[in-house]
Amino acid sequence: MDLDDAYANMPYIPGAAAYPDRWAAAAAAYRGELAETGRAWLDIAYGETARTAFDLFLPEETPKGLCIFVHGGYWLKFHRSFWSHFAAGPVARGWAVAIPSYDLCPDVRIAEITRQIAQAVCVAAGRVRGPIVLIGHSAGGLLVARMGNAGMLPAPVADRIGHILPISPVSDLRPLRRTSMNAELRLSKDEAAAESPVLHPAPDVPVTIRVGGNERPAFLDQARWLAEAWGAAHVVVPGQHHLNVIEPLRDPQSDLVETLLSPVRA
Repeated sequence: MDLDDAYANMPYIPGAAAYPDRWAAAAAAYRGELAETGRAWLDIAYGETARTAFDLFLPEETPKGLCIFVHGGYWLKFHRSFWSHFAAGPVARGWAVAIPSYDLCPDVRIAEITRQIAQAVCVAAGRVRGPIVLIGHSAGGLLVARMGNAGMLPAPVADRIGHILPISPVSDLRPLRRTSMNAELRLSKDEAAAESPVLHPAPDVPVTIRVGGNERPAFLDQARWLAEAWGAAHVVVPGQHHLNVIEPLRDPQSDLVETLLSPVRA
């Protein structure tokens, strides 16, 4: 099997090249809209580098809790500024939403990105009271899944996690060692195993794995592997592909937003 092709999404999605510009424009418009009412707190540092910061979007009322969205891009590209508009659904439901960016490979390794996201979760948790839900897309799906692994978060923060929802996650990094991406990811055998959620015990919180029905077989496999390993809910959404599978986050009445927020423990 050609694993470079197996994990390539863009060539198999009509109009894929237009998505990043469209996301960036929608995200900028959403930031501007909330900034006008003082509900967009931007560039909150959680680490020491320029990229280790998050934007926090607030509802009109006191937040019911905190949603943290972690973006994808194979740990190689993108920035929080592409994704702001995906806060719209949870914010409209009364939740605060934090969207962090993080340093990228090859400047850092995936293990360091995992540590950065754990720090982002802790700093954001200090800004907003109440339960926390974690949602991540693609590489971000792996990162939020890792937050459920034992020892990743301090107990006062881990005890607030009410739901983890990886969307189209990479859950087993070992196949990526045999792709050309590994020239930049630099995954060793040990790191690939240590950073793969599928090889860790299931967290003691509700987990829902979601993936588009029209995704590449490799991503359908990755989602299924994690759902089976963790005994998690597994949702395959007909007709959706790797790029539009996150679009329902913008709609407060969507089944994705309902699923994300509904199983949250008190």
